[in-house]
Amino acid sequence: MRPQSSGASMERNGPPPDAPAVLYCGHVMHQRMKPFGHRFRYSVFSLMVDLDRLDEADGLSPLFSVNGRNLISFHEADHTGDAAVALRTYADGLLADAGVAERAARILLVCYPRILGYVFNPLSVYYAYDGADDLIALIYEVRNTFGERHTYVCPVIPGELTDSGLRQSCGKLFHVSPFIGMDMDYHFRMLPPGNELRWRILETDAEGPLLAATFSGKKVLLTSRALARLTARIPFLTFKIVAGIHWEALKLWIKGAKYISRPAPPPPVSVRRPRHIAEAAE
Repeated sequence: MRPQSSGASMERNGPPPDAPAVLYCGHVMHQRMKPFGHRFRYSVFSLMVDLDRLDEADGLSPLFSVNGRNLISFHEADHTGDAAVALRTYADGLLADAGVAERAARILLVCYPRILGYVFNPLSVYYAYDGADDLIALIYEVRNTFGERHTYVCPVIPGELTDSGLRQSCGKLFHVSPFIGMDMDYHFRMLPPGNELRWRILETDAEGPLLAATFSGKKVLLTSRALARLTARIPFLTFKIVAGIHWEALKLWIKGAKYISRPAPPPPVSVRRPRHIAEAAE
């Protein structure tokens, strides 16, 4: 499907993939608006896995493994932190603790895969669906380059999901960039997995937008041919991500960005409370 000039809609994008795993190939873009402009764009590919069908995903290609060594692989422990805990069980627990009463019929995770055993995921997103393939919650799993992680659990509230996609917001709790402070809000504009996948995250302070980050990718079946082509075109995805983060940080520092010391990390998980709901409860 070709992107529409007015933006893909939920209807045009189609239902979530029915395969146990697929790839999304596209670009990541970051645009800083103030106190000076700074922009970069990189080609990347992400992996989408169905947490109930990891055994099936493991058999899709000789070049891909689940919880094993390979050219491309996916390991549940990269997200649970414990190889003895199934990722579906872990995600179910996050949703239950957030007050999602009904167990999700399906949970899809979009993240970067391991390449030759190495991975770094600045952002991984879980999509939880009910039996009618309607979104009931998203989980945003964020990492920084200091080895820390925080997970924002965001149940879907009536009115957030329209044909143009999902709109959610939450306050920033976790230190990511050494050049951006903590008194910020995140505004997520998400087109869930279908023929395409789109993320747009706008980070704002009291005076308005500061940083926009996007990922836009098209669905590609997970086959040996696709994996070989992508690893030949983007051979060091993990290194590219980590090196790119530090390279862009260096350029920001050269431009004069103010360094902000890393605060103590928050608890590992937070449940999103939209600002208007939190204020009404006070």
